Amino acid sequence: MAKIFWKGSALLAPVPAALVTCGNMETNNVLTIGWTGIVCTRPPMTYISVRPERYSYDIIKNSGEFVINLTTSAMCRETDFCGVRSGRDINKVEKCGFHLINANVVSAPVIEECPASLECRVTEIKELGSHSMFLAEIVGIDVDEQYVDSKGKLNLQQCGLSAYAHGEYFSLGRKLGDFGFSVRKKNKNVKKYSPR
Repeated sequence: MAKIFWKGSALLAPVPAALVTCGNMETNNVLTIGWTGIVCTRPPMTYISVRPERYSYDIIKNSGEFVINLTTSAMCRETDFCGVRSGRDINKVEKCGFHLINANVVSAPVIEECPASLECRVTEIKELGSHSMFLAEIVGIDVDEQYVDSKGKLNLQQCGLSAYAHGEYFSLGRKLGDFGFSVRKKNKNVKKYSPR
């Protein structure tokens, strides 16, 4: 099959359709971020890339903190709205009916409706061009208890998370496997049931 070559562009997909909160409980904003991901395990590090003209840019730059709130498919309309409207003109938290709660470590609030939220503290700001990257340490995670099983395992597949891919939103589908399943040896000691 032939390949068509295009010049370099932002085509990596899917990416999270995350809602980033910044500020504090009294003065805050929420914006939609697709340019985010994990960059290191120890210490746990992430990033968000924000255009300098965005209302949240100065809030994050001045406070040095933000929260990445993972969104669900049921929140798709609100997620899109927070990406196309500015906090300079409207209170997006009120308009979307979000409920903010205190984070445990940072000043930026957590969106209660989101199944998981990553509390982040900025360690570096790198100007890249159209966006500036806020490199940050993940200093805490807030998880909705309904998605944690009796063994303390987070079941993200039950959250109904959403994703963004090249201008479109998608609902994450069924689980295909666990990390390392392709090389895991089958347990030969598993006893099979045999009726007596």
